[in-house]
Amino acid sequence: MPPSTRGTTLATATGGVPAGLATGLLTDQYELTMVQAALRSGAAERPSVFEVFARRLPAGRRYGVVGGTGRLLEAVSSFRFVDADLAWLESVNVLDAATLRWLEGYRFTGSMWGYAEGECFFPGSPILVVEGTFAQAVVLETLVLSVLNHDSAITAAASRMTTAAGDRPCLEMGSRRTHEWAAVAAARAAVVGGFEATSNLEAGRLYGLSTVGTAAHSFTLLHDDERDAFAAQVAAFGPSTTLLVDTYDVGAAVALAVEVAGPGLGAVRLDSGDLLDQARAVRVQLDSLGATSTRIVVTSDLDEYAIAGLAAGPVDAYGVGTSLVTGSGHPTAALVYKLVARAGTDGSMVGVAKASKDKSSVAGRKHALRRLDAGGTATAEVVGTGDGPTGDSDDRRLLVPLIVDGEVDDGATGAWGVRRAVQRHRESLAELPPAAHRLARGEPAIPTLMERPSPVDPSTHEMENLR
Repeated sequence: MPPSTRGTTLATATGGVPAGLATGLLTDQYELTMVQAALRSGAAERPSVFEVFARRLPAGRRYGVVGGTGRLLEAVSSFRFVDADLAWLESVNVLDAATLRWLEGYRFTGSMWGYAEGECFFPGSPILVVEGTFAQAVVLETLVLSVLNHDSAITAAASRMTTAAGDRPCLEMGSRRTHEWAAVAAARAAVVGGFEATSNLEAGRLYGLSTVGTAAHSFTLLHDDERDAFAAQVAAFGPSTTLLVDTYDVGAAVALAVEVAGPGLGAVRLDSGDLLDQARAVRVQLDSLGATSTRIVVTSDLDEYAIAGLAAGPVDAYGVGTSLVTGSGHPTAALVYKLVARAGTDGSMVGVAKASKDKSSVAGRKHALRRLDAGGTATAEVVGTGDGPTGDSDDRRLLVPLIVDGEVDDGATGAWGVRRAVQRHRESLAELPPAAHRLARGEPAIPTLMERPSPVDPSTHEMENLR
């Protein structure tokens, strides 16, 4: 079991953001103006249900992956409006005094249900359900979408890359291609999606991730010649280190690397040129020098397609940067946060929905299950309202409790949460049919079936295919 952190304060960081920046102002102004207007109308305390879902997957993608849940729970648990926040809001005349007093005491005391982090999802999947008063829940909209859209996009890209890589490890190296704190979140999300390690030390510290890194070209250029550079690195880290061999002439550098480190050299790294041809030539050369166990690591603007193209080469590991931290062409998961139910005048919950063209939603709190065949392969995503979707013993229910009456599930946060998410993703991905693993553009791997009580006979259900 994970160590208990209930009731503690995240003093050093909140969801990969420095504590000094983890305030209620990490939101959009209209969240707070809605609170003020709802306080005036008397609707602020109405019990409400919001849901996070994607109307569609990014073009050509076959599945999405939930990423960032652990970071989100950490952020929600310490989401506060401190004195400095309130003073600034007052100074710019954004809100009235009554709203500022309400914000001063803000704590999320509602509940959240969601797909476990690492779970695959599809169009219409209710990956997060937020239950609370309207004011408490609406204030979290921007935070929720900021975390989940960013991390889910990167986790999905990582999943595609590791699928293309097969049993060869992928290493996250994208910190220099994004915002400094986005880099921490990206490293975490990449590991959830199947990457084995990251170059980002803060991510390693916060989430217990394995970290990697040796030297850049500047280290070679610093020394009078390549021999001196290799000798210095081997002296510092031993012959198991990884030497960068493409600063000048690759063939000459490989020969020199084995001469300096011996045939037990850990690895060589290639960062430019035709990686497939170079890897083949380097493998032959290493073997001829007796360095048969020396691995070949390739970097240089890799994405899932480049990784798939290197499958025929003698590559042992892939280092991925820019494409990963930008979602490999899809930097957002296109998730939305919508009100789907709220209390009526008699106190009972009433389903509500947006009906505008191309942006409609489905009223009512959702339930979801993954429909599986007798062999354990997913055949559909079933989402239902009312009493929930009907299923059998082969089917798997997807929503799990994340926050109950303000109390966070500690097992979903920190290093333990990452480990759980990694395992959940492996299991979820293994359930999907073979078509899910294709990189070519296509429809979602399984259809989403929306099950609703019949308006004619509520004891029966009607099914709609959302795909």
